[in-house]
Amino acid sequence: MGCNSVIFGCEAYSLTDWEKGFFSEINPYGFILFARNCDTPEQIRNLISELRDLSGRDDLPVLVDQEGGRVARLRPPHWRRTPPAAVFGKLYEVNPEKALRAAYLNSCLISHELTDLGFTVDCAPVLDLTIPGAHEIVGDRSYGATPEQVAAIGRVVSEGFLDSGVMPVVKHLPGHGRAMVDSHKELPRVDTQKSELTSSDFEAFRLMNDAPWGMTAHVIYQDIDPDNIATVSEKVIQEIIRGEIGFEGILLSDDLSMKAMHGTYEERARTALQSGCDLALHCNGDQVEMQAVAKGLTSIDNAKSVRLESTWNLRKTTEIDWDDALAELTTLISPYWPET
Repeated sequence: MGCNSVIFGCEAYSLTDWEKGFFSEINPYGFILFARNCDTPEQIRNLISELRDLSGRDDLPVLVDQEGGRVARLRPPHWRRTPPAAVFGKLYEVNPEKALRAAYLNSCLISHELTDLGFTVDCAPVLDLTIPGAHEIVGDRSYGATPEQVAAIGRVVSEGFLDSGVMPVVKHLPGHGRAMVDSHKELPRVDTQKSELTSSDFEAFRLMNDAPWGMTAHVIYQDIDPDNIATVSEKVIQEIIRGEIGFEGILLSDDLSMKAMHGTYEERARTALQSGCDLALHCNGDQVEMQAVAKGLTSIDNAKSVRLESTWNLRKTTEIDWDDALAELTTLISPYWPET
């Protein structure tokens, strides 16, 4: 049986018997881990090994949100504290060259920590703009207020990941920066005119439209499709993300269990995939929800398999000297991040 077009989460530090049976039957394309799944390095390696054994794939896509700052599933004492995106944005405004070097080094260091554990995908960088007055859900996760700055930093971050063996995921297409509420809890509606979105929020992603993987925004853009969030809007995905922005990479939905979505979990998965997402993402490990999601899935056909493989092959295995890279990064960002 081929893989299904889904990324699933799991419940705890190791797989339950139920999860082993369900994942063996459904054969997800990959998995995503959260803080609830991450205790010690040895435990994470064992969990990822379990997932690989179930899938029969040594190079299994195993995702994590390790952006830095407040969005980091790996934290001290086992892993270093990582700076938020805004640190690199502040440095860029003073010295773009140093900011780009620092951002690249940071993503190489993150990748080193991830690959050591068996992770192969990081759901970063965030390309959402800093918008005054918007909800803090983006906040310091953004690299700045202009699409040019955000895309410039986002590009070197992506290059650092790819150079070090990790697949980056740009997010949240086509732009979450203007949301006035947190889509994890409520449904954001953006009433900004499409013409303004095109020259600002969308432009950051257009400048990075060659990114291999991307993730959708659970946001309604009133001037484009007032009835559907981007994740399940064929109009937004086909006309804006694929068309105007020109993104041709692998498109993941954001988490199907977020409160911005409605309908049954079967409907959420089916509609996301039918609207143009390549992979549906379900994160919380809830058995009932995952069973419902599974009913709305489609298997990965040959054309999608070829696209997935072509992006997967972009990853390299460039080695860095950890101590030298960390020392250089610390010197570059310490004026903007005292915690370093």
